[in-house]
Amino acid sequence: MIDVVALGEVMLRFDPGEGRIRTARSFQVWEGGGEYNVVRGLRRCFGLRTAVVTALVDNAVGRLVEDLILQGGVDTSLIRWMADDGIGRTARNGLNFVERGYGIRGALGVSDRAHTAVSQLRKGDVDWDAVFSGGVRWFHTGGIFASLSDTTVDVADEAMAAARRHGVTISYDPNYRPSLWAGRGGADAAREIDLRLARQADVVVGALGLAGTYPGQARVGADEVADALAEVAALLPEATVLATPLREVPSAGINDWSSAAWSAETGFVTGPRMPGLHVLDRIGSGDGFAAGLIHGLLSDTGLERALAYGTAHGALTMTTPGDVSMASLAEVEALIAGGSAHVSR
Repeated sequence: MIDVVALGEVMLRFDPGEGRIRTARSFQVWEGGGEYNVVRGLRRCFGLRTAVVTALVDNAVGRLVEDLILQGGVDTSLIRWMADDGIGRTARNGLNFVERGYGIRGALGVSDRAHTAVSQLRKGDVDWDAVFSGGVRWFHTGGIFASLSDTTVDVADEAMAAARRHGVTISYDPNYRPSLWAGRGGADAAREIDLRLARQADVVVGALGLAGTYPGQARVGADEVADALAEVAALLPEATVLATPLREVPSAGINDWSSAAWSAETGFVTGPRMPGLHVLDRIGSGDGFAAGLIHGLLSDTGLERALAYGTAHGALTMTTPGDVSMASLAEVEALIAGGSAHVSR
């Protein structure tokens, strides 16, 4: 029995620690990917049974990624394995080099992910009715997967339609990445795809990414968030929940962190405010937010409590290296309750 299934790419992340990519002599490796990070957090922090639908080339690098996924407790039985041609001419595994920001220097990501195995998934490759027939409760995907190639959007579309047939709750995160749309229609094409897929979702995470006329356009002030979410709600009449983390970045190492959400039932609500949050590694914090939110919604805690889970989990994700959460549920609940950074003995 699987509670939550995600569809997305899982890359091998190379992290130079406190150094920089261009001067590094060694790297620590992690697994990571926008959609995968959500189910990994749901498994390791919140104890749900999760799986990822992805594709990897069957070589030593692909098996390393698989081993990292297994360490995270995420079910790997839905991974599609592609034959290795020896040099990655026909398909390869994605790599992501990420350096942490510090002070006035922002974080930097350099991805090497063209022609990957998962980007070659096509409609009909996955038996989605079989995936969802075993009691899956929630399905998550996003704009990163949809932007990998001209075929992945159709795979996402097919998966969401099957989830709907089986009564599975669907969430979508636009997660716009300009590098993935360069040469492929840019922001206009990304918005068209995001709206097409988000209109099939019950829950849209990172919903402010759909505000404005193209992704990344809107710079929404704190007093404008309610109106911006109302604007997005008008575009997505079937959505039941719209949620978004809120971040101001005085420096790479200090962020003001909060969240907001809207639902037809509750209207506009805000999450806990965490000004001056010290950040070790911000990559994956939005995915951590999504995981906490989904946990709260699946637990039927109410939207305000679910938003608090998302905000706290995303904040704790920023205190450790790598894409993935290392937080425990006890730590998340303690932070929601107003816990401090005092030593626990």
